[in-house]
Amino acid sequence: MRRETLTPRPDWQRRVEEVGLEFHTQDGVPYWAEDRCYAFTVEEIDGIEALTSDLHKLCLDAVEQIVRRGWHSRLAIPEWVVPYVNMVWERGDPSFIGRFDLAYDGLSAPKLLEYNADTPTSLVEAAVAQWFWLNDVKPGADQFNSIHERLIEAWKALKPHVAISGQVHFASHRDTVEDRITADYLRDTCEQAGIRTVPLDVAEIGWNGKRFTDMQERPIQALFKLYPWEWMLADQFGRHVLSDTTGFIEPAWKMLLSNKAILPILWELFPDHPNLLPAYFSPEKLAGKHVRKPFFSREGLNVSIVGGDAAVNTGGPYDETHSIYQAIAPLYRQDEHYAVLGSWIIAGEAAGMGIREDTNPVTGNLSRFVPHYFKS
Repeated sequence: MRRETLTPRPDWQRRVEEVGLEFHTQDGVPYWAEDRCYAFTVEEIDGIEALTSDLHKLCLDAVEQIVRRGWHSRLAIPEWVVPYVNMVWERGDPSFIGRFDLAYDGLSAPKLLEYNADTPTSLVEAAVAQWFWLNDVKPGADQFNSIHERLIEAWKALKPHVAISGQVHFASHRDTVEDRITADYLRDTCEQAGIRTVPLDVAEIGWNGKRFTDMQERPIQALFKLYPWEWMLADQFGRHVLSDTTGFIEPAWKMLLSNKAILPILWELFPDHPNLLPAYFSPEKLAGKHVRKPFFSREGLNVSIVGGDAAVNTGGPYDETHSIYQAIAPLYRQDEHYAVLGSWIIAGEAAGMGIREDTNPVTGNLSRFVPHYFKS
């Protein structure tokens, strides 16, 4: 693994906009990085792909243990939704997409930082923008990236689950550019798989007394939601999920994995696994520098690095009442920039990778996306 500096394509803004990445610049600062990239060896890519598949299997095993042992309260899951979570897990409602965030310094084994299992973003960048960048900038090279093709195949596999209505509703915050673009990209891959789609804002989802409906009073039988499960459960209509009249993508059992409490549970179930970091529900077992993360924080907010010379607290709006404590992992660092790998899992298969970079060791919403390549 190495970081390379590059000369940006002269018209890079137009090029990334043409492939759907409208939010390439935020607050006057490029979010999409054209002046750098990361190079990997084939062996490194093979290793990342294999460990992504392995981490997915560990997570499925962990869900089974949580359901069997009744550990839901350890993740602060409301009691009223537990029977529903268990039901959709036991009947096999399929998982669609997720992203593992990995620490990798190019020397030691990659380590799981967290699992974005419910509403992962940075998708258009990873699936499309960096692929076209590769063709322009590194012709003849390869990339760990079959995301687009795997998404289409995954939607085809979901067809039997939407057979009644023959369509999927896609809900997001339409006034948030990143959410809208992510949902629209996924909607496009769904249509390429031969399934009709209906876009709507989260606020446009209604309840008619029996089931969820859209603005035209059409029943929502299959819903992709770019909206976290913990937010849904807190909403006025949240308890109506118990009607089980809508198939959700992601299914309710994914709330067990999108919760950072899964990290100490994974360490408890698989201690000393080479790709896991020691993690606990209290800090006593972690000597020295470590990280504190609330169960339900997002985009690197309310994360604290405790101990050592340079303490970090990102601040934010999330409740820190329930938190986990995780050992520090070595990140790749060059020119005062830290890199985190985001490895995608689609329908149970490792599918590709994106890299985020920041001068802060905690990756946040404004951390830059940096493309990558490898040569066979």
